[in-house]
Amino acid sequence: MKMSRRAKRMERSHKRNQTPPLNLVSLMDIFTILVFFLLVSSSNSYQLPATKDLKLPTSSSSNVPEETLIIAITRDDILLSGVRVETVTNVLAGEELSIPSLKSQLQLMGVNQKDAANRKITIMSDENVSYAVIRKVLTTCQESKYTRIAFAALQKDLPPG
Repeated sequence: MKMSRRAKRMERSHKRNQTPPLNLVSLMDIFTILVFFLLVSSSNSYQLPATKDLKLPTSSSSNVPEETLIIAITRDDILLSGVRVETVTNVLAGEELSIPSLKSQLQLMGVNQKDAANRKITIMSDENVSYAVIRKVLTTCQESKYTRIAFAALQKDLPPG
């Protein structure tokens, strides 16, 4: 069967107006590069764990924190790696210079570390916690042979220039 001129013209017009197929190879390349970029950039910096009950003081230090064992002191509790060890009220009420429950947990964690002289720990304390509590935590860390102690703080925005 013969097609009319009008039918042939309409067929050619429809072929020209078709959208080209989506090239998935280049789209996959872009997403692969994006995934690698995100993986590399996220592994360069260590993020301290966020605790909603903890308001850190601010600092202008430019040092990046190392990945260490973390003691978090909130207004109510003392946490070791996110697990509650003692309450702040019990620590303040106690007469001891150190915290026995924290000391036992630190010694258990220190068994896995080979170099006892360079055990590192980071203390994240709420800015409104009494210094007496922090002093007892520091004494406990020292007695448990954690001698390299760092304090966590929020970094202030540095002025441009």
